[in-house]
Amino acid sequence: EQHRPILQARNLFKRYGRVVALAGANFDLLSGEILAVIGDNGAGKSTLINALAGAITANSGEILLDGKPVHFRSPIQAREAGIETVYQNLALSPALTIGDNMFLGRERRKPGIMGTLFRALDRKGMALEARRQLTTLGLTTIQNIEQRVETLSGGQRQGVAVARSCAFGTKLIFLDEPTAALGVKESRKVLDLIQTVRKQRNLPIVLISHNMPHVFEIADRIHIHRLGKRLCVIKPTEFSMSDAVAMMTGAMKPPPELSDEALLRAVA
Repeated sequence: EQHRPILQARNLFKRYGRVVALAGANFDLLSGEILAVIGDNGAGKSTLINALAGAITANSGEILLDGKPVHFRSPIQAREAGIETVYQNLALSPALTIGDNMFLGRERRKPGIMGTLFRALDRKGMALEARRQLTTLGLTTIQNIEQRVETLSGGQRQGVAVARSCAFGTKLIFLDEPTAALGVKESRKVLDLIQTVRKQRNLPIVLISHNMPHVFEIADRIHIHRLGKRLCVIKPTEFSMSDAVAMMTGAMKPPPELSDEALLRAVA
């Protein structure tokens, strides 16, 4: 049960005209882990994540969820399969309340005729559930669920976005640069939140980040992406940050036993 593959990709290719963004990329996310994905700009890591999260469709290759092939045509299909993504630009509506943002696009109707016929929203139920989710994740600094998101700090907004993905994600969560726009204290809170989510929900998390200290602090494994494919996967306990950067930029070759080829052999 432990370390079983949840999401896998094999031999993904994606071309944009003459540019090859994915050149036979592979990917493995194991149950209950925090997997960081790092790579230089232009390495194709965003394309990889977008393909896995349903935002784009690869030209060829396959994606497996729980060992079964999936073909996501949109992020909504990925979401229906239990995959949640928190993008850098958050996609929260500042003018709406925290509660409304938590249920944005999946509003709950009132039970009975009020909901079915008059399409009345179950505001009370949604507010209670939003409050419960935020409390579970220790986001107790947010007192009022009726507060508008525009009144929150960057870290609190990121917290709401992460809480929303945790509330609805049943398989896994992608976090794209979740601390990029945050200061030191706010980043700390978000990192703590990610670890809380993993502990409480046992959901595997994919963290895409440029921030090496953050990656080394919370990741169990680090997927290094280079020139459109997976170069290797390393453990932060076994390598230094400068090693990771050297591999990422091509200055250092990864040990053969951690290379993409070795990983594929191990799975087979």
